[in-house]
Amino acid sequence: MCGSWLACDSITSVQLKDRGAGIAGQPGSHTSPLPHWIVAVFKAVLVSENLMSQTPPPSQLAYVLHSRAYRETSALVDFLTPQGRLRAVLRSARGKAGTLARPFVALDVEFRGKGELKNVGRLESVGTSAWLNGEALFSGLYLNELLIRLLPAEDPHPAVFDHYAATLIALAEGRPLEPLLRAFEWRLLDDLGYGFELSNDLHGEPIAEDGMYRLQVDAGLERVYLLQPGLFQGTELLAMSEADWTAPGALSAAKRLMRQALAVHLGGRPLVSRELFRKP
Repeated sequence: MCGSWLACDSITSVQLKDRGAGIAGQPGSHTSPLPHWIVAVFKAVLVSENLMSQTPPPSQLAYVLHSRAYRETSALVDFLTPQGRLRAVLRSARGKAGTLARPFVALDVEFRGKGELKNVGRLESVGTSAWLNGEALFSGLYLNELLIRLLPAEDPHPAVFDHYAATLIALAEGRPLEPLLRAFEWRLLDDLGYGFELSNDLHGEPIAEDGMYRLQVDAGLERVYLLQPGLFQGTELLAMSEADWTAPGALSAAKRLMRQALAVHLGGRPLVSRELFRKP
């Protein structure tokens, strides 16, 4: 049998040419050319063999970031995978697959299709899922919204995936929320190319403990000598660079810094999940 369609078409054309040379009035074989229906069957058999030899699409580890109803019984799901954020249609979303396709559950997913909108071929849970509640749940939803808003579709970021999975485990274990959230925000910005130095200013000078600094987004920290809103103390920045959250003011300063750094990339639209922390 032929190895490719091009090779098969070439063989068929040679057979027709050799056997039908007399059709154009040239001396040739008296054998009649292959009927068109035989050629069609021949090609159909090759298609069937090629399909049978194809392996299923490889599956990927994934987490559901967001899901919403799509048509009658399907769901449109945003997944986080090592290959980036993928959007896919999950059919029969009201069945078993739909019960698995929820946030913070580690999944093994087979994605089908080459377009931006894919289809879920197979989906099953793997490993241990992170069961979150209370403020840990709100924090997980915040991470998901950040990823949906900032992570480009189908842009591989395996380090982001690994850090997300580790952060979910830490949230489920009840570890302090603020350091986890600040670390995730920082690493996400850095992996997307928006990071900046915490121990040196934008001119390459070391951060001075007694200095005051402002953030120039996408450039870095700039030392200033006049008081103005939104400044950061050098001691706070140096504590952040060492992840020393016991230093006075370090955590609150880190929250302000990350808010400023994220704001420009969020396009001025507020994060819905932040409102969850403000509700009584």
